Amino acid sequence: MFHLLLTACLAAEPATCAERLLPAPSPLTREECETGAEARAASWLATHPDLAGRGTRCAATDSLPALTLSEVVPGVLVHEGTPALPDRANRGAIANLGVVIGTDAIAVIDAGSSRAEAEALFAAIRLHSPLPIRALIVTHMHPDHSFGADLFREAGAEVLGAPKLAAGIESRAAAWLQSYPPQVGTKALLGTRPIPPDRGVAEERIDLGGATLHLRAAATAHTDNDLTVLHAESGTLFTGDLVFNGLLPTLDGSLTGWLGWLGESRPEVRRIVAGHGPAPLPWPAGAAATRGYLDRLRTDIRAAIAAGQPMSEAIRQSHPQDAARWQGYDVSHPRNASAAYAELEWE
Repeated sequence: MFHLLLTACLAAEPATCAERLLPAPSPLTREECETGAEARAASWLATHPDLAGRGTRCAATDSLPALTLSEVVPGVLVHEGTPALPDRANRGAIANLGVVIGTDAIAVIDAGSSRAEAEALFAAIRLHSPLPIRALIVTHMHPDHSFGADLFREAGAEVLGAPKLAAGIESRAAAWLQSYPPQVGTKALLGTRPIPPDRGVAEERIDLGGATLHLRAAATAHTDNDLTVLHAESGTLFTGDLVFNGLLPTLDGSLTGWLGWLGESRPEVRRIVAGHGPAPLPWPAGAAATRGYLDRLRTDIRAAIAAGQPMSEAIRQSHPQDAARWQGYDVSHPRNASAAYAELEWE
């Protein structure tokens, strides 16, 4: 199959260019790809006024940059992101991304940190299957999980998220577009734009043909818009950032709610794919490190509040064993402590 590639450049910085993949909902022959290519490119550019086009070409799937997908169980594939904070070296590609392939259709779980990463995920999927991509399920709002969503919408997928995902993205998008490029590089984000989901779901079942996904929104925990995805046939749960592995958990919701979610019984779950780090992990043992860190954080902050310590002092407390175990500890732990203090002082 063939795919249309457009060379796009920043209108304000004409030397900053990259090829962007313009996906089609169904596989194309070379002739189909070349027919109307300029019109398709012009239509896409009309939705990206910051970009200018410099020609198109059609390329075979096996010539495209593609992410590595590993099979967890038959039909369930995972790309492991780099378990680190986003920077120019990893280009923000730090989250785990999932693909479930049924006999009728495909679902994608999280879209990556940029259009470029989403394009490489799309190419990897097409190396495995030509089936239609029915759904992109975004586990929560953070850019490393959501910024590639636009690509999959163009490919024909319905973008799904928790009921509060749209509000979470819309309220933060402008700030992210200011703060994220300096972290990962302007070129890494060329053509990237955050979008809200097509639909918010509290609970839903998706049948892909021989593969059934159960979507369930969580109460406020890591964020106020966390959504989990269970592959029912194998008991594989995509937790999003409700579980971290290697990279320090980050609190952008409720510490109490998060610990509550981690403490729930889930007899239907056999293994989990965490939002970050090597996957899969056994359940519930695979969530023990996340739970342990959050438990210590709660204990420490409660003790600081009881002792009358101000937030400025409380956030300086640390545990050497946590600093040694978790990537990003020095940056993220003070932020977590600040968020926990603001929540727990009103208990």
